[in-house]
Amino acid sequence: MLTTPSHLLRLSQGHLNLLETCPRKFQHTYLEQLNSPANPEHEERQTLGSRFHLLMQQREMGLPIDSLLAADTQLQSWMSAFTHAAPEVLKTATDNSTFRESEHYRTLQVQEYLLTVIYDLLIADSQQAQILDWKTYPKPPNKRALAQNWQTRLYMYVLAETSTYLPENISMSYWFVQSEGKSQNLTFTYSHTQHQQTAKKLNQLLSQLTTWLERYQQNEPFPQVATGSKACDYCQFVVRCDRTPKTEEIKTQNSLPNIANIQEVTI
Repeated sequence: MLTTPSHLLRLSQGHLNLLETCPRKFQHTYLEQLNSPANPEHEERQTLGSRFHLLMQQREMGLPIDSLLAADTQLQSWMSAFTHAAPEVLKTATDNSTFRESEHYRTLQVQEYLLTVIYDLLIADSQQAQILDWKTYPKPPNKRALAQNWQTRLYMYVLAETSTYLPENISMSYWFVQSEGKSQNLTFTYSHTQHQQTAKKLNQLLSQLTTWLERYQQNEPFPQVATGSKACDYCQFVVRCDRTPKTEEIKTQNSLPNIANIQEVTI
């Protein structure tokens, strides 16, 4: 799947995270469209998360949300907690100097790739711009890990590249709406130095991808992570990649009988 000027390969933050974590998994998932059966519990969480995003989008557009809330007590609880924790986020702008848009979509071409981002909510005025993202899983991740996640890096990078805002005037906030029964947030600021670092890392990763794609056209698979990597422990492609998770190795070792307990065979 080589890119051409008329056909740019679209990449999201999820693709970049996957590519950086395990190039071979990127190959199986994105290029070959191989997917394992969905986990019912995971699907349920995704559905509920999508409903909350729809709720917030309709509210921002001025559409009625009472019917959505009435039909789902979980959404009622999350919305109530979020309203209490972040009334300033839900406050509608009273002047024309503030821009607010839900599900704001932007693209940026870097090399032969089209990077795409969708901001759950973008609030901007003449001085600064704030990206907001809704998360519906229970526990906020480690802040340092989230700072290195490509969603954080790419979202602020693209906004700086496609607007007149200086990096120092851009921020991103994640809101965890069901965190321990109350909404919590993690906010990241941006800087010119971070912007340069992201640009360097992004171009390096995309250059690697171009090389791997060219080799893939010659029937050479994408690289694998090192043997014994934790990334393999719960990967759905562990058999396809001929990797055995450590947990399975331990089970196998524990299933072998103790040699001291094996009775001798008399001949």
